[in-house]
Parts: sequence; structure tokens; C-alpha cells
Amino acid sequence: MSPEIFFQIIVNGLFTGGIYALVAVGLTLIYGVMVIVNFAHGEFLMLGIYIAFLGNSLLGIDPYMIIPIALVLIFGLGALIQRGLVQRVLDAHPLNQIILLVGVGMLLVGLVQFFFSAEPKAIHVPYETAVISAFGLRFAIARLVAFFASMTISLLLYLFLHYTRIGKAIRAVSQSRDAARLMGINVNFIYYLTFGIGVAITAVAGVLLAPNHRMIPTMGQGYSVIAFVVVVLGTMGNFIGAFLGGLIIGVVEAFAGFYLGGDVKIIASMLIFILILLFRPAGLFGRKRA
Repeated sequence: MSPEIFFQIIVNGLFTGGIYALVAVGLTLIYGVMVIVNFAHGEFLMLGIYIAFLGNSLLGIDPYMIIPIALVLIFGLGALIQRGLVQRVLDAHPLNQIILLVGVGMLLVGLVQFFFSAEPKAIHVPYETAVISAFGLRFAIARLVAFFASMTISLLLYLFLHYTRIGKAIRAVSQSRDAARLMGINVNFIYYLTFGIGVAITAVAGVLLAPNHRMIPTMGQGYSVIAFVVVVLGTMGNFIGAFLGGLIIGVVEAFAGFYLGGDVKIIASMLIFILILLFRPAGLFGRKRA
């Protein structure tokens, strides 16, 4: 393998890993605060890409300009789902939580199929196939924008959690909900906020995929699987671990796709998932971080 091909594979993997990181950060945020695994997580990415499709096809809006709209809409939907459904099973048996969230995911898929049909769709923009060349490497414009947008959103979320009053309240609830209540924190409000933020940034990942990604109502299921692999790799509830895990899985998949073919690259991710569960079940970072 030539150095150019080697570094091109790494670049492609990092671009994909940026999206994985953003999706995984949303998943691990919800788990870290509420200790519940969102089995409908990938469906919110799917909603994001369909919101981009709707805005582009009906109003001619560039997909990237729809990011604020998707953030607000999916945040509101996530907060409503948390308050009306998820809140009721927080203290229930984990199986009840799984069944509820799987049902929510199936409902979202069914609604999208009803309104948009199950036929694959795509957004076509002038820059969807545009590339720039530098240092002997080729960078697809759409994937480059998606990567840096994912990095920026992840950084802003990290700063929000560590340097704002609400962010510190979220971290306090993740450490101990009872202690947080004693300190006067409205834990239920934090739950609404956290679930809304977690699914909203996942929807943004869907919008970022829109310019060069085929969309079908069931596409979120694959991203849910990858998100679970990433958060287990980086340690459940660990923000930094989820971020780095997304980049690692992206690069691993890129090399696996090069050597094994794109259709079976998921095998590499699943192999890592199994090995981590067997030999490092607490994840690479070993502990949850608030």
C-alpha cells in the first residue's frame, strides 16, 4: 500500500468517524445522565436527514441551513417523548425501558414510511461531488464540512457541560440524582433537557449526511448499532471516550472496507465490539466520566 492510499484511507475514516462521534456523544450523554440506553437513537438521525430532504425539496433550502431548524424540532420532540413516555419507565425494569424505546423507534420509522414512502431518496446539491486536493489527498467538500461541523458541535457541547450553570447541573445529576435534588436542582427538567439535547445533536448528524447520503426510513438502525459499539468502546457515559471511539471506529471501518469491501466492513466493528466486551467490558477508558 502506498503512503498516499494509506493516508487517504485514514482521512476517509476520520470523516466517517466524525459523524459516528456526534451520534455516540448524544447516546452517551443520555445514558450518562439518565442511565437508560436509547434504543431509538438512530431513528432521530433518520428524522434529521428527512427534515433536510423536506426543507430542500419544498423550499429549496440548502441542507446545512436547516441545521438550526432540525435542532429545535428534534429537541422539542425529544423532550416530549422523554416527558410523556421515557420518564414513566426510568425506575422500571430495564426490559420495560428497552421495549418502550424499541417501540418508539418503530413508530418513528412507520410514520416516515407513511408520509415519505419506503423508496430511497436523495438530496442533490451543486457541491455533492465536489472535491479539493491537497498534499496528494482528495477531500470531498460535503464530507469535509460534515467532519468539521461534527467536531465543532462536540466541542461546544463539551464546553456547555463544563462551563455553564445548566451544564454543571446536568453533570451533577449524572453523578447523583439524590444529591442533585438536595442541592435544589430540578432533576426532571434536567432529564427533559438532556434527552432533548442528546437526540437533537444526533438529528444534526443526519442533516450533515444529507448532501451525499441515500436516505431510507430504516437507515437509523445501522447507526444505532454503530453508536452502541462506539459507546462501549469508549466506556458507557464517558463523553471523551464516545468522541474518540467514534473516530477510531470510523478509521477501522475505512481500512476494513478497503481490504474486505464496503459491504462487509461492519464485521470489523462487530469484532471490536465482541473483543471489548470479552477483555475490557468497562471500555477503553474504564470508567464513566461526568
